[in-house]
Amino acid sequence: MKRILLLLSVLVPAVSALCQEIPAKEDTLTLKKEPSLAYTDEFLDTVNVKKKFIVNDYSLVGVHYGVSYSQTMFNPTRPQVFTFSPKYFGFSYTRYGKLFGYMPYFGMQIGVNWSRQGYKFKEDKETGITPTLEGATKAVIDVIEVPAVAIFHVDMLHFKVMADFGLYGGYRMNIRRYGENVDEAIRTSFADHDKRLEYGLKGGVGFGLVFDPVEFHVMGQLRYSWSSLYEPDYYSKYYYRFAYPLDVIVTAGVYFQLTKRSGKSRSALRKEAYESVYNPVKEEK
Repeated sequence: MKRILLLLSVLVPAVSALCQEIPAKEDTLTLKKEPSLAYTDEFLDTVNVKKKFIVNDYSLVGVHYGVSYSQTMFNPTRPQVFTFSPKYFGFSYTRYGKLFGYMPYFGMQIGVNWSRQGYKFKEDKETGITPTLEGATKAVIDVIEVPAVAIFHVDMLHFKVMADFGLYGGYRMNIRRYGENVDEAIRTSFADHDKRLEYGLKGGVGFGLVFDPVEFHVMGQLRYSWSSLYEPDYYSKYYYRFAYPLDVIVTAGVYFQLTKRSGKSRSALRKEAYESVYNPVKEEK
């Protein structure tokens, strides 16, 4: 019995001293939340923050070149074939932003393009006659256009898909008519009844390869004019005639980002590092 009491007299003080040296769990959490020393900016810059691909509101400018296939929607109808033109070029400015402040899929684009439109008649199989207009079986018209379109885009790290739709306005600069029966006075000039103001709808789809800060875009677009080539009543005051150009356009272009497409600034990363150190989020087991 004396041995047991002697052993307890030695163990009890030792256990008590050991318990006093171990801090309580609440004290440990308090120390983590309220460190005695503030972290410097240099230290926060070294904190590893997990990065996530996020598309910013950004803008870019670019140039593009392409080809067009043109036809004109006549009323009354006339048999035609598409005319090919390898001259479509221009430049544009694009601004991407967030719809309603949180949907980063939209943007606006404006630009200036030089292009062509026109028509080429083919022989009518039933009559064996090739139609003419002002004696011409073919006409090519140079057009300056200014489009303003809305863009929908979905971005990945090095790839994006796009769709655009909007309006355009322009001016028919000059014309050249082809055919043996064309009056020489209007072969390379507009007639009094020809309309030179151009406007209509434009839209298409495409994709882009992205290597920040450079992007390469390929677009296929459809352009439909609301402005007839001539006054509808020039031939008859009783029977109106219309001719609305329709063009299929394929372009390729290179674009340069004016602002950062993705990623965060140094101050934003430092703020995330501060939050990760002072207010860490516990991972669920």
